[in-house]
Amino acid sequence: MSLFDLITKLPGVGEKRALVVKQLGIRTIEDLLTYYPYRYDDLASRLPSQTDDGQKVTFKGTISSPALLLRFGYKKSRVSFHLLVGHDNIAVSFFNQPWIKEQIELGQEMAVFGVFDAVHASLSGQKIIHADNDSLAAIYPASQSIHEKTIQQLVAHAYQQYADEIVEIVPADLRQTFRLLPRVQQIHDMHFPDSAQAAKLARRSAAFEEFFLFQMRIQLLKISSAKHQGRQINYDAVVIENFIAQLPYRLTHAQEKVIQEVLSDLKRPLHMNRLLQGDVGSGKTVVAAVAMLASISAGFQAAIMVPTEILAQQHANNLSNLYENAGLHLRVELLTSGLKAAARRQVLQDLENGEIDVIVGTHALIQPDVRFHHLGLAVIDEQHRFGVKQRATLRKQAENPDILAMTATPIPRTLAITAYGEMTISTIDELPQGRQKIITKWVKSNQTDHVFDWIKVQLAKGAQAYVVTPLIEESESLDVQNAELIYDRLKSELLPYRVSLLHGRLTNDEKQQVIDDFSNNKTQVLVTTTVIEVGVDIKNATIMVILDADRFGIAQLHQLRGRVGRGDKQSYAILVSDPKTQYGIDRMEAIAATTDGFVLAEKDLELRGPGDVIGIKQAGMPEFNVGDPIHDLKMMETAQQSAIEITSREHWDTDKNNAGLVKYLSLTMYRYKDFD
Repeated sequence: MSLFDLITKLPGVGEKRALVVKQLGIRTIEDLLTYYPYRYDDLASRLPSQTDDGQKVTFKGTISSPALLLRFGYKKSRVSFHLLVGHDNIAVSFFNQPWIKEQIELGQEMAVFGVFDAVHASLSGQKIIHADNDSLAAIYPASQSIHEKTIQQLVAHAYQQYADEIVEIVPADLRQTFRLLPRVQQIHDMHFPDSAQAAKLARRSAAFEEFFLFQMRIQLLKISSAKHQGRQINYDAVVIENFIAQLPYRLTHAQEKVIQEVLSDLKRPLHMNRLLQGDVGSGKTVVAAVAMLASISAGFQAAIMVPTEILAQQHANNLSNLYENAGLHLRVELLTSGLKAAARRQVLQDLENGEIDVIVGTHALIQPDVRFHHLGLAVIDEQHRFGVKQRATLRKQAENPDILAMTATPIPRTLAITAYGEMTISTIDELPQGRQKIITKWVKSNQTDHVFDWIKVQLAKGAQAYVVTPLIEESESLDVQNAELIYDRLKSELLPYRVSLLHGRLTNDEKQQVIDDFSNNKTQVLVTTTVIEVGVDIKNATIMVILDADRFGIAQLHQLRGRVGRGDKQSYAILVSDPKTQYGIDRMEAIAATTDGFVLAEKDLELRGPGDVIGIKQAGMPEFNVGDPIHDLKMMETAQQSAIEITSREHWDTDKNNAGLVKYLSLTMYRYKDFD
């Protein structure tokens, strides 16, 4: 017997039920025993006088009236009776459970669990407790396909049969240092606690174990990545120095520091897997330009993959201009799905022959027919837009180039040690000189007319403005502004100034023409959807109006705001919204209060909660079942440090004190093969 036996080893679990529980992530006995409850119902009986209004409670008493069954509507019913609890006669109702009536006998003693209404001295019943049970009842995440009670039964059977197979995973010295429960007790008390205190201690141990195993996997992935022999890119330092000297601006100290970190990585024979984070407008593109030039100067090619065609076109233009202005005649080409067939064939041929120095593309870069001559560095911009498998495809396709991922969404510390734990992180934490802080205001929708009047005044002073809406066309289901309606309105209201419209349904050529016209000040106002969220860089645009701003998240609002403030002129962001929830109000207040993306990232995480922090879509790892990486950040950091210390010891994997840990990891790491 082994905890890694399939769930079908349990009596009564056939292939059909195994498929159902597999949807909950349960394949083995180990999965089932660590499928922990998310809360507990306290089944200890109380008196009404000891119970608060709205509290879940168990009342034990004598049935003092016959059960009455009322049916109303299709499949709707109510069973009602009275329960004498001490001196209180409590009205009990069970909704849509007509079979309960058969269990009610006058004068019978019964315990009922439900929600107490103190005002009406009534109980909305949830279940009848037949046993004299004064313990906590574990409540599990269930689904439409499997009832919670079935999960409870499966867990009980599994523990009964496999308890003797539970061995320690966390090494003894860590368990002693952090006062963790033995694993068999931890699992028992998570599922069958005798008290609230027992459940609390078990959850503490289970959370540390979960974080520790996660961090051990991260360290193993780092070790595995280091074994992949990277390219030693012996770049020409003189070429790099000359390029930086020819830039039309001085680099910030943060940019200089990050460039040195990247160049140092490139020269090492180990594979680079670095994440560059920097707030909107902090100058990540020039860092990428230096890194790519370093690769080219050593005889390699460079690639940059971006999420949208607009951004790809802009990167191609910017890189060409940067290199050309520095006297470097490099060939920068664009590869997107919008490329004509003949042009695409030529680009692919030249790329394979080594005639292209830098290729800029979207997902088109990771199609099977794309072959590189000698790719040294792959830059992935706005990397959170790409899934782990897409990044892995690029690496395999180009024979494991160094990777520089970039994000303008600042990463809270919580995510830095979880979602990006296997990457080395560089941070640009200052803006270029001369940039002014964007003034941000939140106004209600009844002030929209005043906003547009103010825009017209600013246009007369030579400004340009974005007006962002959530929808393209009018929608019956959502009462929000739409781009076409606003475009039609502003065309007449803002005369003699020209207004243009940009959205995702335009062809690539049409989008580019709209962007070019706005960039060249042929149009002064751009009404747009979030297609301009990333990468559009027009220095004369100083006004950003976001309609129905509560429809957007904090990170998206911050990205949109980052489209202005790109030059040395004072810029403004106006959020127009009437949020209906406190969450919506909190978002508006947070954006209006600060332009610091790092502060906003922490606030966003605080408001949203961890959610699927490490979702399979982005990072290839499961979300946490027990620990909360936000509220338990100290524990996560402790687990990380413990994992680093263990894996840094020589022969740690043959140390008998780590035997249980090593065996467990060897049996589970296969699930994370796509993460590396």
